[in-house]
Amino acid sequence: MEEKMTYADAGVDIDAGNYSVQLIKDSVKATYRPEVLGDLGGFGGLFALNSGKYKEPVLVSGTDGVGTKLKLAFLLDKHDTIGQDAVAMCVNDILVQGAEPLFFLDYLAVGKLDPEQVAAVVKGVADACKESGCALIGGETAEMNGFYPVGEYDIAGFAVGAVEKSKIITSERVKAGDVLLGLPSSGVHSNGYSLVRKIVFEKKGFKGDEVIPELGKSIGEELLTPTRLYPKTCLPLIEKFDIHGMVHVTGGGYYENIPRALPDNMGAEINVDAWEVPAIFKLLKEWGNVDWHEMYRTFNMGIGMIIIVSADEAEKVKSFLAEKGETCYTIGTVTEGAHEVITKGGVFNE
Repeated sequence: MEEKMTYADAGVDIDAGNYSVQLIKDSVKATYRPEVLGDLGGFGGLFALNSGKYKEPVLVSGTDGVGTKLKLAFLLDKHDTIGQDAVAMCVNDILVQGAEPLFFLDYLAVGKLDPEQVAAVVKGVADACKESGCALIGGETAEMNGFYPVGEYDIAGFAVGAVEKSKIITSERVKAGDVLLGLPSSGVHSNGYSLVRKIVFEKKGFKGDEVIPELGKSIGEELLTPTRLYPKTCLPLIEKFDIHGMVHVTGGGYYENIPRALPDNMGAEINVDAWEVPAIFKLLKEWGNVDWHEMYRTFNMGIGMIIIVSADEAEKVKSFLAEKGETCYTIGTVTEGAHEVITKGGVFNE
């Protein structure tokens, strides 16, 4: 008698999937806001917008993944922080338009479903959602046998936020003479990892566990530091001050991202001496023999979020942040003319 085949024989374990859901339920529920309706496991997530909070609510959405930083999670078998990267890349993007993140959904595709691994990844997502004030109202875990190697996965997601129409941040209010204030990053964040891996693992031949004196930790720990979440720091600023523009410094660094927040007839000058570039970027530059211009075009170089305000309000914003224990640097000014960014000071004066 011919043996009957099952879905598990083809590499997809439904029971393991169900177990994964049980492992993540508590983490997910911990993110719920009062507007969340229903429970985990439906075909869609339900969220009742608090219409009384807004006169003219505008929804803002953003989607992203983590990129090749995932390769480090696989190499070091550490999966509890990578979910924060997925959340941060989305909530930080919608934040720059003034939006409060409301909810997030993730998509996790695996080669072979490991419930504990999935739980670690999703816990990272849930913790980041809670820190950002948004609810994790749903997601999808897809077991794709033969598509991803066993032990590997990809994660992406999207966030939806809301902003009062009159408070939407665009480039319209930016004017020459405005000041650029920089908030520190937590490290390399989630961009430029194709270059990072080429330098660290191909050229230098590191395995990931080498302790680097300048970093005070292993190179793997440093590079897996999750992307900083900016909503809790920036939402009070958006509420209290007249924010002219914001920039999430991601792929493309300073030269590509800052112009997105400026009118076509304006540019910006950045003083790179305004803050101390973290050691990891100096090491990457040295190890890879990377040109400084390329470094500022690829990485955040220690500044993950930029806030553009009038010169009159700049010190008020800095004082407000200082009272909250936040570090903030005056890193540049908006200029009239070419729609480009010029980096000055330090190495650019040599």
